[in-house]
Amino acid sequence: MKKTLFTIVRDMISPSMRFELRKVNTHVRELCGKACLWNWEIVKLTHLDDSMHSILYAGRKEKRKQAMALLGGSDDVDMMQVGDNWSSQMAFVCEIPIPRAICVPQTLSTVVPLRRPLSEITASYDANLRRLRNLRANFSTRQVLAAADIDHIDQAMLRPYATARHDNSAVQIERNNVHKFAQPQFGRLDVVYLGDEAVACNLGRGFMRTGKRYWSSFRFGYPQAVFSDRKRLNEVNAINTYLALEWAIGNGFDYYDLGMSLACPDGGLLHWKRRRKGVLDTLGNHGYFYVRLPRKGTAQFLWNAPLFAVEYGKLTLHLGIPDGKSDEDILTRYREMGFSGLTKVYLHCQQPISESLVERFRSIYALQKSPPKIVSITSNPAGVS
Repeated sequence: MKKTLFTIVRDMISPSMRFELRKVNTHVRELCGKACLWNWEIVKLTHLDDSMHSILYAGRKEKRKQAMALLGGSDDVDMMQVGDNWSSQMAFVCEIPIPRAICVPQTLSTVVPLRRPLSEITASYDANLRRLRNLRANFSTRQVLAAADIDHIDQAMLRPYATARHDNSAVQIERNNVHKFAQPQFGRLDVVYLGDEAVACNLGRGFMRTGKRYWSSFRFGYPQAVFSDRKRLNEVNAINTYLALEWAIGNGFDYYDLGMSLACPDGGLLHWKRRRKGVLDTLGNHGYFYVRLPRKGTAQFLWNAPLFAVEYGKLTLHLGIPDGKSDEDILTRYREMGFSGLTKVYLHCQQPISESLVERFRSIYALQKSPPKIVSITSNPAGVS
């Protein structure tokens, strides 16, 4: 009876509203986690690429590693002592809002707009990706439904690949959830074959957001024979994404969600998704860090560790341009950061930059449907009060 009543109530709520309710539930759980102050620490860390800067972290111990991955901090920890001086070359990152801080998302999703032929989507890919269309005929997929087969795929592909990528910090999907999302009413588990050899799997699910249908690949898996060979993994991984994209288009979805990545502008996975014409989106993000940038040497700090930020619900990008860098140095550093989905790109400079350099930044985003606004901010050079 309870199950029947739950089903009746659930059916009365639209799919888009269920998505928003899940977001609220996740947000509340995140707030409850932050409220456990006994799990917090206040530690000082050294910036990896620039010893002039240090980072003060205030938050949960288990979140420190993720914060440092975003800010380029080392694992060398000094406990903050009473009486320690606050340095003008220190950045402050906290799990709760603080004055004059930018709001940095912990993760970002990358979505590909569909409702157009696959050939049109892949036409803008580079030559290496376009050749996937020629390889497609060599691969096939099979949906997995039997419990024993699901267990085998979980044991042979999903878990080993997650461990190979993240070592002991890998977040494994609980086996009962793998079984749940493999069922048609919740999601889908496909195995990819090259001839008769199983070379990959794709665990995905669909959801509704603001009346639009999304298909999300939230976990890929590969056997050791594939992920231990970097060249082969790159090819099979690309084919796996291509097949999921093909399936989403064929089943009438509006967007294909390539999944969550650490919100690091230098991150290889985020660039991999950018090359597949994904648009950045905060839909899968579960938390934020609040970062107060150092008062001195801001440009150098952001040169070493560019940061995404959210302003009024819109995504922005903060880049640093320190003195002593030529225009070519700067463009080489940032040419690959032409992410779609940004509303503003902030250029933090020690000295005013030329309009010609600003124009070259605009050219990075010129082909986008809604290119971001380029904003230059001149800050104090290091060592100047």
